[in-house]
Amino acid sequence: MATAEPFLSMQGIDKSFGNVPALTGASLEVREGEVMALIGQNGAGKSTMIKVLNGFCRKDAGTITFNGAPWSASSPEMAQRGGISTIFQEINLIPFRTVTENIYLGRELKNRIGLLDLKRMHDGARKLLAEFDVDVDVRRPLGEFSTAIQQMVAIARAVSFEARLVIMDEPTSSLDETEVAVLFETIRRLKAKRVAVVFVSHKLDELYAVCDRVTVMRDGRTVAVSSMADMSKLQLVATMLGRDLAEVRRAGATAFTEGTRAIGEELLSVQDVAVGRRVHDASLSVRRGEIVGLAGLLGAGRTETARAIYGASPHEKGEIRLLGKKTDFTEPADAIRAGIGFCSEDRKHEGIIPGMSVRENLTLALLPALARAGIVDEARQREIVLRFIKEIGIKCSSPEQKIRELSGGNQQKVLLARWLCMNPKLLILDEPTRGIDVGAKAEIQRLIRKLADDGLGVLMISSEIEEIVEGADRVFVLRDGRTTVELDGEAITEPAVMGAMAHGHGDAV
Repeated sequence: MATAEPFLSMQGIDKSFGNVPALTGASLEVREGEVMALIGQNGAGKSTMIKVLNGFCRKDAGTITFNGAPWSASSPEMAQRGGISTIFQEINLIPFRTVTENIYLGRELKNRIGLLDLKRMHDGARKLLAEFDVDVDVRRPLGEFSTAIQQMVAIARAVSFEARLVIMDEPTSSLDETEVAVLFETIRRLKAKRVAVVFVSHKLDELYAVCDRVTVMRDGRTVAVSSMADMSKLQLVATMLGRDLAEVRRAGATAFTEGTRAIGEELLSVQDVAVGRRVHDASLSVRRGEIVGLAGLLGAGRTETARAIYGASPHEKGEIRLLGKKTDFTEPADAIRAGIGFCSEDRKHEGIIPGMSVRENLTLALLPALARAGIVDEARQREIVLRFIKEIGIKCSSPEQKIRELSGGNQQKVLLARWLCMNPKLLILDEPTRGIDVGAKAEIQRLIRKLADDGLGVLMISSEIEEIVEGADRVFVLRDGRTTVELDGEAITEPAVMGAMAHGHGDAV
């Protein structure tokens, strides 16, 4: 049972980036053997609080004690050696090295003559992963496996350091239901060993399933600490947003349901498309002013289908038409010229360029149109960037701020703006709200709905059935690489989508 005294205590923490305060007098306390939820909107200060604790950045003021002693770390590696391990939302392992090498990175085992003892390392990696119900060839490069497997390897590596405190930043964002259940069982084992856990997630159901208490942050401050049992979901949302509970209760889940519009001509038609080993027979269509949901279990072929439409992956059979004209895009540049934008689910590796500014990231696809004789019209570029920062509500200190310093929700807004400034006909969104908190998620959803209201066609992939049901005008469900069901209007319900995902028909499960 967790003790009453804080095992970790962060008090009066201040942190600014330039003239922009990220934390102001923030606090966090975690008891030994406790799972503490840390929640708040994007930009609330959660990530900065974690970075201060694990040594990624230095605090400007405040005190930290851990395990009964003052705490200070100058890097995540130093924090790990001191007993604090962090599992980041964006996987930070090395894809070209083997699973074993990633698990033992920085602490390789050697034999008596100083050479790597690969047999012991392989055996150790297999044994460790078996605890997470993961059975893979640990001698293969990590990058050959799915994002979910990579995430489980990252979790296993962090836990293997025998940490006294484990920070999990959106650890389930790439996992399916079975893998999430395994992770939760791992967390319960950590609790039994009196290991403390800080659990960051925007999925409220997960918090109630595994957390003991919750710390809520807003605008860089800690605004509430409570037992999970003493705070309802609506209270959590109201506290995060800084709104009256009655207002949130009245609003309900209306992010996608406001407004009406006319559905126009067919923009996209995909018929009987096959892509690689995953997609065998995918069919769907999107019309102007319409949000089409593409649902399916992990591995059903949703992303592969989207990449084929965008020209990022070749399709072996079938037909793709844009505005009635057959397309054979051999690369994304062809799709961009034709008026298609694509926001990848992997924001870190396939979306943002971390070292570049908001201005540079936002206008990346537009640069050819802004250049004359190889020279970019900077005045026009700045005008476009400022307009979209205002219209979409991107929170940044200036257009020159590095995009890596923004919250996940604001990074996603920059990526949306990148395509919107191109005036596309069709926008493909792969997990547009993945890893984004409730408040920012609602903003992104309202923005997507407004885009459709203005006549844009949207193809939206989401692992969250609720998001598909609330947000889509029509839904196509993929199962084992095949389109099994098309749902429209009132037929779009959670039981119907789940039934199609599980059994290949739209009957409730």
